[in-house]
Amino acid sequence: MLEQNVNAVNQDIKVLVKDAQALMQAAGSLTGDKAEEMHSHGMRLLDTAMLKAQEAQINALAAGKKMVVSADGYVKENPWRSIATGAGVGLLLGVILGRR
Repeated sequence: MLEQNVNAVNQDIKVLVKDAQALMQAAGSLTGDKAEEMHSHGMRLLDTAMLKAQEAQINALAAGKKMVVSADGYVKENPWRSIATGAGVGLLLGVILGRR
């Protein structure tokens, strides 16, 4: 779920940035009021992209904190299982890296 949200926000930001770039290129050939209008619209698009990026960062931090609390609780409730899991992962990594 979190990965889907992050991907959706990334896609939205890419689209907004591309639209803003296209507007800035089009505004380069214009003068006067029309150029100012295009510039303002481009700036609004970039502001929207920044807000979405900030929202994604806030959501990712909140989800990360929830995962840390959950992992901490699990380790406190199951210390031996956590130690065994850590040792198993370490052994597996050692075998994989030792083959190289």
